[in-house]
Order: sequence, then C-alpha cells, then structure tokens
Amino acid sequence: SRGVTAEQITLLLIQYSAVDSNPLSLYVMHPFWNAVVKIFPTWLAPNLITFSGFLLLVFNFFLMAYFDPDFYASAPDHQHVPNGVWIVVGLLNFMAYTLDGVDGKQARRTNSSTPLGELFDHGLDSWACVYFVVTVYSTFGRGSTGVSVFVLYLLLWVVLFSFILSHWEKYNTGILFLPWGYDVSQVTISIVYIVTAFVGVEAWYAPFLFNFLYRDLFTAMIIVCALTVTLPMSLYNFYKAYKNNTLKHHSVYEILLPLVSPVLLFLLCTTWIFLSPTDILEVQPRLFYFMVGTAFANISCQLIVCQMSSTRCQPLNWMLLPIAAVLLGRGRWQLLGEPAEQALQHPALLPTETHSGLTGSRGGENRPAGCRRTVNTCCKYL
Repeated sequence: SRGVTAEQITLLLIQYSAVDSNPLSLYVMHPFWNAVVKIFPTWLAPNLITFSGFLLLVFNFFLMAYFDPDFYASAPDHQHVPNGVWIVVGLLNFMAYTLDGVDGKQARRTNSSTPLGELFDHGLDSWACVYFVVTVYSTFGRGSTGVSVFVLYLLLWVVLFSFILSHWEKYNTGILFLPWGYDVSQVTISIVYIVTAFVGVEAWYAPFLFNFLYRDLFTAMIIVCALTVTLPMSLYNFYKAYKNNTLKHHSVYEILLPLVSPVLLFLLCTTWIFLSPTDILEVQPRLFYFMVGTAFANISCQLIVCQMSSTRCQPLNWMLLPIAAVLLGRGRWQLLGEPAEQALQHPALLPTETHSGLTGSRGGENRPAGCRRTVNTCCKYL
C-alpha cells in the first residue's frame, strides 16, 4: 500500500488553516468544551483523548451489534433493545462527541498541537462515520416501521461524501471549512438515544405530522442537510477561492482527482449489491456497511495526508482492487458461493469476524466465547 512519504512528513510540519462558522459550535459547544478541557490533567496526551472518543463509538457499535445484529430489534413483534442500553449509547455518543471537541483544546492548552495530531483526529473521524450512522439505524431498524437496508446504504454514502467534501475543499482552497451538519447531528443523535430509552422504540412508529413518519424525518434530515447546507457551502467556498485566485489546483482533472476513488468505491460496492447471488446487503447489512466504511476511511486518510502536506492526491486507492476482484470473479459465485466474495474482500475480514463473534453465528459457540475471539481477531488485525 502507499504510505506517507518522507516529503509528506516534512510538509505536515507546516500549520494549516481551519474555519468553524457553525453557530451551535461557536456559541454553545465551544464554551462547553472550554469548561470541560479544564478537568483534564495537563499530562494527558491529546491523541489519547482523540482515541478514547473514537473507542466509545466503536463500543456503541459492538454493543448494538450484540442486541440488534440484523437491525430488526426495533420492529414490531421483535425483542427490543433494553431501555438501559439506549441510555448508555446516548451518553457514550455525547461523550465521544465531547472528547472529539476538546482534544484540540487540550493540545493548545499543553502546547502540543501538531498537524500530525490533526491528521490522527481527522483520520479517526473518517472511520467514525460508519460507526455512528450504523448505530443510529437501530432506533428505526429495517422492519415495516423502519427503512430498508439499501436506503440506509445510500444514506451512509450521503454522510461519507459530506465528510470527504470538506477535505476536498481543503485540498483545493488550502482552508478546512468544518461542516455544520456534524455538530447538529451528534447532539440530535444523542438526544434521540436518550428519548428512546424513556418513550420506547414504539414512539417512532406513529406519524407526527400529516402522516409523515419519524423514519421519513430521519431520512429527510440527512439528505436535506447535505443538499441545502453541506454541498452549497462547499461550492460557495470553492467559488470564493476561484474568484480570489487562491485555488491550489486549476485544471478540472486535478480539482476532481480526490473524488475519483470515493466515486469508484461507491460504484463498485453498489454493483456488488445488485450482482450478489445471495443478496449480501439483505443477509449481512452490518458486515457490508462496515466494509464500505473501512475502505472509505482508508481513501479519506490518503486525501487528508495529501491536503495537509500540499502534495498531489493519487487517483486510485489500493482498497479498490479486492472489491474489483470480487466483481471480476462473479462468474464463480454460483460455484463458490457468497463466502468467496467475503474472502476476496480484504477490508471485510475484520467485520466478518466481528459479526460472527458478537452474534455467535458460528455453530455451538456462545456469545462470550465469540466476543473473546473477536477481541483477539481485532488485535491481530490492528
């Protein structure tokens, strides 16, 4: 795989610019984070805060995978996730969001702020997208009162492209404009989890306005936020840089280069869904989402390194190769079956172990034993 070059490491030492203009962040969250960061001792490393927040999201993902492996727990006539679990998930989600907000303040407070720390922060953020999107899906699920796994797949891609859009801006303008939707979504998601614990998932079944269901509101909020806030602001910031003649790249090809791999990943994964003989997204939705999020995070990290070091982004990411191999070998699917797809898909090796470990899907293996095996597999993978 293509790692960080010596040139990029040197250029990463150059400070970069970031702009946060979100009113919620400026007037509510930043004052809150300024108070919270004073609680931490000065010897606490900012990167440890960053990683701790990320691990809380991972824990939430695994916790919901245990109680709701197939996203049916919120459907009628199914065993629901215990109310106490929703409280835990809501509190941990807000704690993760808080830690993500104070890590940079801790770095400046201790004079340990570096672009490498920001690279670590944003790199984990790119992987965190799949964790909180898939976890919040359990509030509605895929039953008659929820949304289909394919709709959630498309919504996941809306979130992923919203994330990478800000780093595409930085790659072309030299300034990282932090997206507004992130702060609003994290606060809203945390509240939804807590409310679910008290009113139950049944509360989300009922229409709240003109037969408009909460699941429709969930879908509409993600799409509308992306189309009316994230995308327009990105294009506006790009246009300002163009008018001020401060763009770092001038040809259309170079400007759009960072988007080649994400678009190809979307096309390959979507093609996989439609060609899969066993309907892999219906059978293993959590596995497939995890695979997509992991591959996307690798692509995003490649872009983040390039935009922070002002180096040229490569058009193709190596993680596209195993997915392309899956599609090229589709003629053997009927012979080898769907496991052949998963074996070819390198990024899916970890989530495959995660899913089977948490759900005890391997014959005769109980959940505690499965969880122990999953932890061991994760450690080997990392």
